[in-house]
Amino acid sequence: MNREQLFGIATDWFTNRGWKPFPFQTQTWTAFLQGKHGLLNAPTGSGKTYALWMPIVLDYIKSNPDYKTKHKPGLKAIWITPLRALSVEIKQAAERVANELETGMTVGVRTGDTSSSERTKQKTKMPDLLITTPESMQLMLASKDYASVFKTCRAIVIDEWHELLGTKRGVQVELALSRLKTVAPKMRIWGISATIGNLQQAMEVLLGPRSEALENSSMIRAHINKKINVISAIPEKMDAYPWRGHMGLHLVKEVADIINKSRTTLIFCNTRSQCELWFQALLAKYPEFAGELAMHHGSIARETRQWVEQAIRDEQLRAVVCTSSLDLGVDFAPVETVIQIGGPKGVARFLQRAGRSGHRPGQESNIYFLATHAIELVEASALRRAVQETVVEDRVPYLNSWDVLVQYLVTLAVSDGFYSDAIFKEVQSTFCYQGMTAEDWQFCLNFITRGSQSLQAYDEYKKVEIEPDGKFKVNSRQVALRHRMQIGTIVGDSVMNVKFLGGGYIGSVEEWFVSKLNPGDVFIFAGRKLELSRIRNMEVLVRMASPSAKAVHASWMGGRLTLSSQMSELIREELYAANTDDMSYELKSLGPMFARQRKESIVPAASQFLIETFKTREGYHAIFYPFEGRYVHEALASIMAYRISLLSPITFSLAYNDYGFELLSDTEIDMQQVLDNDLFSPVHLHADLQHSLNATEMARRKFRDIAVIAGLVFTGYPGKVVKTKHLQSSSQLIFEVFRDYEPNNLLFQQAYRETFEHQLEEGRLLIALERIAQQEIVWKRCDKPTPFSFPIITDRLRERLSSETLAERIKKMTASYMK
Repeated sequence: MNREQLFGIATDWFTNRGWKPFPFQTQTWTAFLQGKHGLLNAPTGSGKTYALWMPIVLDYIKSNPDYKTKHKPGLKAIWITPLRALSVEIKQAAERVANELETGMTVGVRTGDTSSSERTKQKTKMPDLLITTPESMQLMLASKDYASVFKTCRAIVIDEWHELLGTKRGVQVELALSRLKTVAPKMRIWGISATIGNLQQAMEVLLGPRSEALENSSMIRAHINKKINVISAIPEKMDAYPWRGHMGLHLVKEVADIINKSRTTLIFCNTRSQCELWFQALLAKYPEFAGELAMHHGSIARETRQWVEQAIRDEQLRAVVCTSSLDLGVDFAPVETVIQIGGPKGVARFLQRAGRSGHRPGQESNIYFLATHAIELVEASALRRAVQETVVEDRVPYLNSWDVLVQYLVTLAVSDGFYSDAIFKEVQSTFCYQGMTAEDWQFCLNFITRGSQSLQAYDEYKKVEIEPDGKFKVNSRQVALRHRMQIGTIVGDSVMNVKFLGGGYIGSVEEWFVSKLNPGDVFIFAGRKLELSRIRNMEVLVRMASPSAKAVHASWMGGRLTLSSQMSELIREELYAANTDDMSYELKSLGPMFARQRKESIVPAASQFLIETFKTREGYHAIFYPFEGRYVHEALASIMAYRISLLSPITFSLAYNDYGFELLSDTEIDMQQVLDNDLFSPVHLHADLQHSLNATEMARRKFRDIAVIAGLVFTGYPGKVVKTKHLQSSSQLIFEVFRDYEPNNLLFQQAYRETFEHQLEEGRLLIALERIAQQEIVWKRCDKPTPFSFPIITDRLRERLSSETLAERIKKMTASYMK
């Protein structure tokens, strides 16, 4: 069959459904059938799934003209998705095309949710089209004779590539692709990505920086201008002194009004705890929502989540309170409206969430922004401009993740074994390991065979044996079993399953939260009040508590997101605009706050860097406003405190949020001395960071994750999970050994590198200091706290006071400062 006939089949299929293919879909079909690799850049809900399933099926028809009567068995395509939740829909789309074109092709799913009977069936007979995740893909590489399974594969699609890029799961995908290119030479590699700032680099990472695939590739962009309406919900009464989270639950009425106006609404919260709080608050105030309101986040039982997803599709629910668990690709046609509570901290995340409404080609998306405190309205204004100008973040790819490489090498050794030279070339062709030297490679091989230089005395680290012909192979069944159980790069806090005493799984909470509870204590989780009965085998056994019982909300670590660098820049530009006539309606609504800020201090212009100092009962406050995001401020606060203490001995307590940071002390800082000594200089940044922060302690914590991924510590068997504190102490011991006896160990060095690059964002810190060096430093001696400083001060109080006393304390403070 020629291309015209194949396109005829596809177009007829579209016509029968009342659709017409978009230009980007036909461009993708053409490129794919020409044997090209590529990256498809398309917004959510634009038909990107059919842009790639269709040519995969057409390619099969082309190579098998008798496809209606003769079926060619064997795996033909793999579709990798970052979220298991998406697999159901992707499967439905694939089945629709395969069945309605009468190809006889089978579609299967292989994820952590796949039953063992289904897996066994797949071992003997692979489906034609397989949907899987990065982790399950690695598990397949760890099974015997994987090469014969993959050799017939002619296509691999990596969905939501922007989500995997810049994560260790993305590195896992790079390594899997490097192997599959050799095993299945006819395989075409395609990625699907929403808009990111560095699309060209995203394609390089996907295909390999110096590969033949890159030379024979296409970047296809769907020029679909999806209209996104960003509406800021502005409260009638604007407090001049906003504080963190102050406008959150106060806006329950506004949220209820929006729910009542729409068919279906998704309410996005940034954290699971906030999600639980909002669900309770809406039901408490509007009991009529019972049965029509649900909650969805990653710690709730899978069955419940799947029920919620189906109920949205079937229009049984009016609203769902959710977290990023519903960010990606789940296709909900009935969703009309999205509400974002609090700043999403990044443009890409905001666009992704907005795209969940009007999830059909040609439909508009409506997203309401609810600021939890007044300065967040500046964020709302910045986001609206970013949406108009499509300013989106870059995703920075990982380099030299030795822990992921070590895990991958053991994976290959567990299955059929590998020869060093062949795999070295493949690994070096990836983006992540393009700079790997022969010495680095030798370190990794030594590590899996001898347990690195300082652990040679311990047999448990000698996982891989070198056979007489030079093949690296795992021969121990126990090593293979343990390794398969620990494949993956997502390392969280140890989680414990929550179950009713009579059975019935509710979800999972983190170990540290449960460790603070005693039997009889009541906590709110998954929308229910639960009384802790006892803890047994890492399971939290509960019974329903009385509705009137006093309860605490379940909470999770990793709570707060931080501003992306693009978002910080947009916020600064918006703030500078507050000094001009070119103000958005959000900024105009902040008029009373800006007036108060100017009365006490200034609203900085583009050329100014603001420092405020004042005295309260707590002591002497010095507040700095780089507007660079929480993590950068955490590092900056430590550096400033360290540099000031070198001038004269002084002790500080530190506080920071996304807008600035505070140094609080019981003696006054000589600010003139700070300015004269140029303490914002970027010179000696790295050394000062190491001195000011306990970099070793941070690296030690980071090393726990690296040790788990590299298989240095074992996380336990199902039902017998190793407690977090034991994992921490085992990995700390190894960390100390490397520090004292093998400081050039690549995994040890990686812990420091990741601490500085990813946690402290050292590169961004340097750029911020260089920017401040160009600005005029304006130091304002204020009589009392300013509206800008208020959220930072109250954030520090929040760490010390419970929310009840915090609200009362802030009410008093507000009253006294407004006098």
